[in-house]
Amino acid sequence: MKVYLAIDFGSTYTKLTAVDMENEVILATAKDITTVEDDIMIGFDKAFTKLKAEINKKIDFDKVEFIGKTACSSAAGGLKMVAIGLVPELTAEAAKKAALGAGARVIKTYSYELNHREMEEIKATPLDIILLAGGTDGGNKECIIHNAKMIVEHEIKVPVVVAGNKAAIDEIEEIFKNAGIDYYVAANVMPFINKLNVEPSREEIRKVFMNRIVEAKGMKQAEDYIKGILMPTPAAVLKAAEILSVGTDDEDGIGDLIVVDIGGATTDVHSIAKGEPTKPSVMIKGLEEPFAKRTVEGDLGMRYSALALLEAAGTRKIRNYLHDSLKQVDVKAECKHRHDNIRVVPQTEEEIRFDEAMAMAATELAMTRHCGILECVYTPMGTMFNQNGKDLTETPFVIGTGGVIIHSMNPAGILRAGNFNEQDPIHLKPLEPRFLVDKTYILSAMGLLAQDYPEVAIRVMKKYLVEAK
Repeated sequence: MKVYLAIDFGSTYTKLTAVDMENEVILATAKDITTVEDDIMIGFDKAFTKLKAEINKKIDFDKVEFIGKTACSSAAGGLKMVAIGLVPELTAEAAKKAALGAGARVIKTYSYELNHREMEEIKATPLDIILLAGGTDGGNKECIIHNAKMIVEHEIKVPVVVAGNKAAIDEIEEIFKNAGIDYYVAANVMPFINKLNVEPSREEIRKVFMNRIVEAKGMKQAEDYIKGILMPTPAAVLKAAEILSVGTDDEDGIGDLIVVDIGGATTDVHSIAKGEPTKPSVMIKGLEEPFAKRTVEGDLGMRYSALALLEAAGTRKIRNYLHDSLKQVDVKAECKHRHDNIRVVPQTEEEIRFDEAMAMAATELAMTRHCGILECVYTPMGTMFNQNGKDLTETPFVIGTGGVIIHSMNPAGILRAGNFNEQDPIHLKPLEPRFLVDKTYILSAMGLLAQDYPEVAIRVMKKYLVEAK
């Protein structure tokens, strides 16, 4: 039997998914605690032993032929980046969108010519990569050159992806070569005003991840076994979402969609849609949005960020989502308990319902931040509206993933919290989407599979994404 093995070295669990390629079904899945602090292969071997046992229930394991072994990783905190640009709302924002789309967690975005205080701040930040942008092609080049010199002067020795004004590239290459900086050059993330070009820089970030970060995280043994860790886990999820949405020449996609991924530390939202205005008298304003867009909310998590979620949402919002039987619970104490015990798994119905209320608050806030917003403008021709960001009101599908959604008694209720709200009409959230749940936790695995077998990945996702009412 021909089998494809997809591996996700997560921050908490190492998850394995074996795909029966002949029948296009999930043959088996398994997971165990990620052991990146010691030897990441310890956790992998335990998970693989479980996977082997699951496969043996269906077929003699000795008859399995692995035709592919690929992996993604968010272990040891994933991919941490700083994005540097020229103008905050233009090239700095473009750099941030490129970094997020590559699966990175953007710690901070900087603009204009950096000063020594900012450089010391960057130097003190635990970083994996710097994305250096700034200036449209043929425009300002002094700023990005200044910032390149500052990186050298402050002896910041992390890989730098340069994706700015092409007129500055020759000088920056000379600066970095002379200083021994490990750098990678990509096309400008914003070649001219309001025009994004993020894919080249995303690809360079992925190369850095493969070439340097995997080794830095102590994952070289895993890379030797599976012949290459392809990408950060969020990039794999985004790839799965994109291929499921768009399809291929031989397999239709399902159309525009949103993925809501609620984790212990962050809530990620991916939208695959152009997001153009759906109403007359609405004009696009601001920077162009990428078709495949990802946002990461580092203050909206179920465990590591439980107290930050409480601060962002407020006690009242979480309490409003609670079941009537829990209205008197101490919200602050419950959030603190989860923050202090990051591996706690809810056991009672009350604990499960409180987790769901937290997840609803996270979904509402994350969708509010991800989607576009309308701004009323008064003109001699009457009232008009400017749209910043994507109009997602007519998005037909919202897909939920992450432990709290997968194990929830009410996944549709969690996802529904991110729908359009008539009391907040300026945020362009989905009106009446269908809800799908990644019950078997396969999205990252399908993103890996799609690199080699996109049609199979689409068909498997169509089979295993379960509709929630």
